[in-house]
Amino acid sequence: MLTTYGVPKLKYLSVHEKPAARVSVDPSVCTTIELLAAVIGGANQIEIAESLLAHFNGDLHRMRQASVAELLVIPGIGESTAAALRAAFALSSRLKSAELTGINGPSDIAKLCEDMSAFDQEHLRVIMLNTRNRVLGMEDVYKGSVNMTQIRAGELFRPAIRANASAVAFAHNHPSGDPSPSPDDAAVTRALVQAGKLLEIAVIDHLVIGHGKWQSLRQKGIGFDGCY
Repeated sequence: MLTTYGVPKLKYLSVHEKPAARVSVDPSVCTTIELLAAVIGGANQIEIAESLLAHFNGDLHRMRQASVAELLVIPGIGESTAAALRAAFALSSRLKSAELTGINGPSDIAKLCEDMSAFDQEHLRVIMLNTRNRVLGMEDVYKGSVNMTQIRAGELFRPAIRANASAVAFAHNHPSGDPSPSPDDAAVTRALVQAGKLLEIAVIDHLVIGHGKWQSLRQKGIGFDGCY
């Protein structure tokens, strides 16, 4: 899309006031617009950052989940900029998993999945662990209604197999905000646990994420034998 801007706002800023310079000094004090502008780059980075944030009503969770096609409808954003934005969000997620060195219980899993509470569709996430329950990585492996009529349990272990993980934890969100497990959630959990046994990859838990709250199916005794 061809977009015509007036004089770029960047031109009116001193060198030290420009987003890239401010991020270089201390990104923690930068505004969201400044952080986005530094990622976007170019003469009209501030205007594009403002349009991007306005498009998602300031909701960074929605922005993080946006596809390249969704980002390309925003004036000034091309494929390379869309890729850069998605890369920045992906790095943020990986940093979060790296900072949490080990999983000691469901609350640690919930911390890794806080962003899922804002999703408007169900996502199923796998968190991959080594023999000491340290996080190797995580990946959203499914998007849509989480039930056994639409997913194949074995396919959900592919990221864990690639990562040579010894154990996994699963989490999915309820867009309604209510984390109460459904009968489908119970069926999926039983299937995942059984598939994990066949693959010799332990399933340590399956969390349901709601709006600001969560439930552990292992703690509730749904689909699991024993506890942590």
